[in-house]
Amino acid sequence: MNAAMDRLYRWFEHALVGGLAVMSLMVFANVVLRYVFDTGITFTEEVSRMLFVWLTFIGSIVALRQGTHLGMDTVVSRLPHAGKLAFFVLSHLLMLGCIVMLWLGCWEQTRVNLDNHAPVSGIPVAAVYSVGLVAAVLMGITLLANLWQALRGDLSDAQLVTVRESEDRAAD
Repeated sequence: MNAAMDRLYRWFEHALVGGLAVMSLMVFANVVLRYVFDTGITFTEEVSRMLFVWLTFIGSIVALRQGTHLGMDTVVSRLPHAGKLAFFVLSHLLMLGCIVMLWLGCWEQTRVNLDNHAPVSGIPVAAVYSVGLVAAVLMGITLLANLWQALRGDLSDAQLVTVRESEDRAAD
């Protein structure tokens, strides 16, 4: 299971790079065409905006798994193991609550927008909202796996402090 999740997240990282490259290329080409030839590719603005939303959510999935979201550890890092564990569990339960609300909201928006299409590209607007469903499910799985490890006692004190410095992440 862990190897499959590692492959999935590696694929997400590659998708982020590819998506950012495609989005940048579309926007750059459109800017050049508008200023040099006084014309443009009409769907690039719409598609790049949708791609940006997808990249944001996929990036948040990867960041959650890597533990690179913003946070403060001033108090938690000074607590004994039991205190760190309590805050870890509490923070993960709160995040799971937010994930449930994200999923419910995105489900409703996806359902409502199934018949709406973007005016230029014709892409269903539900495609934009559906990434929230994907993100909520994968983030929920990640949070539940982290909680399971913590409650089984598999996490060290350092792993219970979920804030990581960018220098620590670069060393991995």
